[in-house]
Amino acid sequence: MVVSKYIGETEKNLETLFAKAADKGWIIFFDEADALFGKRTNVRDAHDKYANQEVSYLLQRIEDFNGLVILATNMKNNIDDAFIRRFNAIIQFQVPGERERAAIWQKTFPPNVSFQDDEDIPGKVKKYEITGGNIINVVQYACLKALERKTAKVSLDDVVNGIRKEMNKEGRSFIV
Repeated sequence: MVVSKYIGETEKNLETLFAKAADKGWIIFFDEADALFGKRTNVRDAHDKYANQEVSYLLQRIEDFNGLVILATNMKNNIDDAFIRRFNAIIQFQVPGERERAAIWQKTFPPNVSFQDDEDIPGKVKKYEITGGNIINVVQYACLKALERKTAKVSLDDVVNGIRKEMNKEGRSFIV
């Protein structure tokens, strides 16, 4: 909601946000921050010039903000180095371990879904090293496949195929 295609509107929206948060002890959280805090480029056209101005404005505004600003991204290399130098901390989250994945699997399946043949699907697939976001995608895929079959029972095959799809998206090999 902050980003606008019109020149100067993004900065105006950001200023409104920062002004509203000033002196209130708020935390400003930017998800997918690489889209807004991207690297500046050589100016080849007017678009580059205004994109660079946006980044420069953000650098100044974050430095002046007296609260906490948190950025989240899975593409840290796309964030301008000037922001990285200003960060007090950079926290990299690892892929959840097997125990954490089992809990994510268990909590992600909707309560009205059951498993074909009463299998412990979360227990069987916790071994695959994927993220929570991947697990959500797999569960959605498997539930849609169950709906295609006009059932509320999710099959292990659908879940495994969903895992295969997620791993293929990331260019990772899948081993059953």
